[in-house]
Amino acid sequence: MELIPITPTGKGPADRFTGDVYVTQISSPRAPSYLSAGIVHFTPGARTNWHVHPNGQTLHVLEGIALVGTRDGTVVRAQAGETVVCPPGADHWHGAAPDTLAVHIAIVVASSDHNGTDWLEPVTDQTYLAAA
Repeated sequence: MELIPITPTGKGPADRFTGDVYVTQISSPRAPSYLSAGIVHFTPGARTNWHVHPNGQTLHVLEGIALVGTRDGTVVRAQAGETVVCPPGADHWHGAAPDTLAVHIAIVVASSDHNGTDWLEPVTDQTYLAAA
């Protein structure tokens, strides 16, 4: 058993997020499981860039309404208590609805040679507003 001290919350980097996003790391990938998990706080209208996870991603919503969009225009609106599973290799983005915050736990399985996420271009305002 290991007790991990509280991890400071940091602002999400502008090259990966639009708007104000704050991340508290729960676990960092390390052998043997390479599980990475964090609590992500999105202010209203904030969102990730497009990105992809070779091993998929699980998002469990804790507060507010989270939007999760895919390249084909599909959008899932998930509320507190609901979980969204993004399949391996699927380009997607996620964030808060325009009028409410969203908080979720993001879970990714990395590997010994990859951190589990490939970051892509920002989601345009047009794409976000169509989803919202």
